[in-house]
Amino acid sequence: MSWEADRLDDVRSLDDGDPEGMLRAVAASAAQVRTSYRAAHEAGVPSVAGDGRPRAIVVVGMGGSGIAGDVLEAVCGNGIPLPIVTVRSYRLPGWVGATDLVVAVSHSGASEETVALATEAVRRGCRLLAVGGAGSPLEAIARQAGALFVPVVSQGQPRAGLWALSVPLIVAASALGLVQADEEAFESAAGRLEEIAHRCRPASDSFINPGKSLAMELAESVPMIWGSSGPASVAAHRWACQLNENAKYPAIWGEIPEVGHNQVVTFDGPLAERDIFADEAGRTLRLVVLRDVEEHPQAARRREVSVRLAQDRGVPVTEVLAEGLHPLERLATLIGLGDYASTYLALGYGIDPTPVSVINELKARISQ
Repeated sequence: MSWEADRLDDVRSLDDGDPEGMLRAVAASAAQVRTSYRAAHEAGVPSVAGDGRPRAIVVVGMGGSGIAGDVLEAVCGNGIPLPIVTVRSYRLPGWVGATDLVVAVSHSGASEETVALATEAVRRGCRLLAVGGAGSPLEAIARQAGALFVPVVSQGQPRAGLWALSVPLIVAASALGLVQADEEAFESAAGRLEEIAHRCRPASDSFINPGKSLAMELAESVPMIWGSSGPASVAAHRWACQLNENAKYPAIWGEIPEVGHNQVVTFDGPLAERDIFADEAGRTLRLVVLRDVEEHPQAARRREVSVRLAQDRGVPVTEVLAEGLHPLERLATLIGLGDYASTYLALGYGIDPTPVSVINELKARISQ
């Protein structure tokens, strides 16, 4: 597979290379926020506050569904009076019990790990909120337990349904008084996603299309993606996962200041070196910094110094700044751009961004 930037400005090539419509799915993110907000209210999610505030919120989910828990935690922020824990496993922590709210998230409603944890939560007497596919095993568990269930309102790959999976959780948190997130906040986030979709549309040329431009910067590099705040770090995780699944591309992610104690050392490693006399350019490290308008002063300082350290060593740097006031809005601006960039990166390499054949093969081998 070779990188061909010209593919990105050939609309027919983009259409032919994306037969299952990943670009269309990304473009539908704004509509997904609005539809999921309505679905959450129709399912009665605000009534989760009727039994009072839980001791803890435990979100269980895998892959693109599990990131919904990280989104919830980032939107609520550090000032909330209870922990939000995301579990990506087959077992609930031993301390989880009847005073806790377990939120089971599975796009299909059939993820083996999530169904197992939802069943365990019911057995332990936990309060349960489930978000998943209609008619799925997860819905059956929720209905049998008399728990709230929100049907997923998006089609296609689970990773393309992030907002359908995340919005009901934020609606629940708002009802519990953990974050101020009214309809206006969701509409602002949807508006940001609409704006990104317009700027990143396939017919928009690379020199003015931020999604294509970013894909061109990432191509033929090993991206190391850092977030400078809680929301930015969730976006960094999302970017890495989208690069993995859409572009089948390696990526590393981390959070400032933690990365200053480990990943920063790669600036002196073999991938940071460039041979200017080589016949062909090798893949080199690229630092991608996702910035937030709300950063701890020391995190901001570490970000600034780290960028200078990278530049001093010839490591190329890309910086992306979140926009908006509400954390959900700022998260949407970062995630929306990353979703487009990862899809365009796949298409620039001539890779169909939708299939995840290795994941399917893994599941098939496990089930044998």
